[in-house]
Amino acid sequence: MLKNLDDLGLKTVANNYDVFFIDIWGVIHNGISLNQNSVNVLDELEKLNKKYILLTNAPRPNKTVIEFLKKMGLDENKCSKVYTSGESALKHLEKNYKEKKFYHIGPPRDFDLFKLFEKNKIDNLEQSNFILCTGLFEEYEEDLKYYKEIFKNVIGKIMICTNPDLIVDRGNVTEYCAGSVAKIFEDLGGKVEYFGKPYPPVYQQAADIKNKKILCIGDNLNTDIKGANIQNFDSMLISSGIHKKEIDKNIEKVQLKYNVKINYYQSHLKW
Repeated sequence: MLKNLDDLGLKTVANNYDVFFIDIWGVIHNGISLNQNSVNVLDELEKLNKKYILLTNAPRPNKTVIEFLKKMGLDENKCSKVYTSGESALKHLEKNYKEKKFYHIGPPRDFDLFKLFEKNKIDNLEQSNFILCTGLFEEYEEDLKYYKEIFKNVIGKIMICTNPDLIVDRGNVTEYCAGSVAKIFEDLGGKVEYFGKPYPPVYQQAADIKNKKILCIGDNLNTDIKGANIQNFDSMLISSGIHKKEIDKNIEKVQLKYNVKINYYQSHLKW
């Protein structure tokens, strides 16, 4: 049964769980600043000796996100709990694609993901062995039709998508993510290999989950909550995130619309 923990707080259910997967963007910060109530929750979980992982669909290596969080003011111990979809993808790329030529779709800031095999990056999409999608080109951040055009003749290639999220809120501004580009490629008939939530490997890589009681906390129904459902973990939705306009109308209907099960919800993460 769906339960509102806004007044009761996470503390009322925390002892029921061994491991917490907590989303970063939309829960720990909003893209601009830390949410102090969320940081307080991490403090309280540490006092209880509870294991938590800051699991994010960021298309970057762990170390890059860790440095970003440190600059925001998150302490080093909490930053050490980070695990990214980019890190998950990187392991796969190093094992299976390290010597293959790729075409990168995404902004220059994501180049650190493929530093080890940067020599294989080429500028001709049709001559590439595979497509590595970490986001959108800076000059086409809002023009999804552009990607539909460039994919027309290359749907026989494989795309590696390092961030399954469709959108994210940076403060009050909604932005497209790599998942939106990957969806266009799939809709045209292309094959996509996704890394990150809701796909099971990222959870297994990030922590020891065997025989553990697990709670997943996040603001995205398609990734955070769906990922929990796929693996029979419990879930808590942060309702002030990317689905806030839909949830304001009726959270029960939203749950049905996205075909997910939500155990708990809070407007913002708080103890």
